[in-house]
Amino acid sequence: MSDARLKLAVQSKGRLSEGGMDLLKRAGVRFAYGRDQLHRRAENLPLDLMLVRDDDIPSFVAGGACDYGIVGENVLYEMQARSSRYANLEVALPLGFAGCTLKLAAPKGGAIGSVADLAGRSVATSYPGLTRKYLVERGIEAEIVEMRGSVEVAPRMGIADAICDLVSSGATLEANGLAAFETVLESQAVLVRRTTGRNQDVDGVAHTLIERAEGVIASAQTKYILLNAPKDRLAEIKALLPGSDAPTIAQIADRDDVVAVHAVCRERVFWETLEKLRGAGARAILVLPIEKMMA
Repeated sequence: MSDARLKLAVQSKGRLSEGGMDLLKRAGVRFAYGRDQLHRRAENLPLDLMLVRDDDIPSFVAGGACDYGIVGENVLYEMQARSSRYANLEVALPLGFAGCTLKLAAPKGGAIGSVADLAGRSVATSYPGLTRKYLVERGIEAEIVEMRGSVEVAPRMGIADAICDLVSSGATLEANGLAAFETVLESQAVLVRRTTGRNQDVDGVAHTLIERAEGVIASAQTKYILLNAPKDRLAEIKALLPGSDAPTIAQIADRDDVVAVHAVCRERVFWETLEKLRGAGARAILVLPIEKMMA
């Protein structure tokens, strides 16, 4: 029996750390607590965590120090755009948390309102690799001004004509008189690995972890719906259930005109969905979370 242990790199603190640790916990991984701030050992899987900086995770995985890593797509693709050293990395699984958007933005009411307007101008960014690649692919020649922070002040300070930066609510852009006009990248946390040189025994452990993670992700996006439906409107009600393939239909005691419907819905269930179901005659509608799923 192999004693190989999967080495997984995770951000030491921040959104990716919190989301990654929560995912592992919900996947049933238990970690022993110790004094080491950089390393944690799982008790019930051959798995070791390396707690490092987010920017360092691609290097750890590409160089073989770790087998897998949890990192933001924005960081992964920026590193790949800058250096061929990271060409051997691939996404093993999108994780569905730590979402962010990399956008181009410029002063409101100014001369820049599209990508084409950037020709011959300058763009300040903390993501020079992605920004340059995006512009080159569209045939736009612009000067890239690399900044490490406070990118949004660049146009106001005369450092650059536009910016390319991560945007969440847009409040920071608004406060600096900027308006986004193009999305460069929609990013989320992903599980990455090398395309070559992986240990087969370690990949077996990773397969188990990925299966569990897929179940956690699926259950977070899935709801269990129970309701009573009139038989003569059953087809209409089934059509309203979001992402449900084959709901279970059960007879209700002492009722010939009503049945109970149980369905696993793999799409988001909105209040509007419940109102439509009620309008179609459904009653006693319950929406329940699903803790775990496995196909």
